[in-house]
Amino acid sequence: MLNDGVLRLRALEPTDLDLLTKWENDTSLWSATDTVSPLSRAALWRYLQNDVGDFYRQGELRLVAELVDTGEAVGMVDLREYSALNNRAELGLTIAAAHRGKGLSKRALCLTLDYAVNHLGLHQVYAIVPADNAASRAMLAACGFESGGVLRQWVRRGRGYRDAELWQYLPPIKGVRG
Repeated sequence: MLNDGVLRLRALEPTDLDLLTKWENDTSLWSATDTVSPLSRAALWRYLQNDVGDFYRQGELRLVAELVDTGEAVGMVDLREYSALNNRAELGLTIAAAHRGKGLSKRALCLTLDYAVNHLGLHQVYAIVPADNAASRAMLAACGFESGGVLRQWVRRGRGYRDAELWQYLPPIKGVRG
């Protein structure tokens, strides 16, 4: 379920502290998140120690994407903001710069959706993407997400604001026509 022969998604391990510190503090990735300041190794260590992997209790699941052949970590996937009432979660996905353009984002997304729908039982997975991020929008569309509308002036960039788009994945319900 979490392995397609090329890419594997796995739980965070204590040995991922250096990797987590590197990616969480990469300011080039902050534009896709609400991160505004660096995180210390101590804070990330506490996060790793307290992460018991219970998606339903914590409302978050973070998985490391690694290459099956080498075991090299190439990215991270998050399911966060879980709503038990609405049975949905927000998607976050990062692939390291050196591994972009190889189709790994799409593979990670497909594995995540399969897990989210068929194991976690989610009704919906959504993503909020800056409107100027054409690569992410194309990947989401290729994996069955649909644009749910524009969130005007949603993302702050410097002194200005830019639009973002809400993208939704609603798995087909067997026996029901849309």
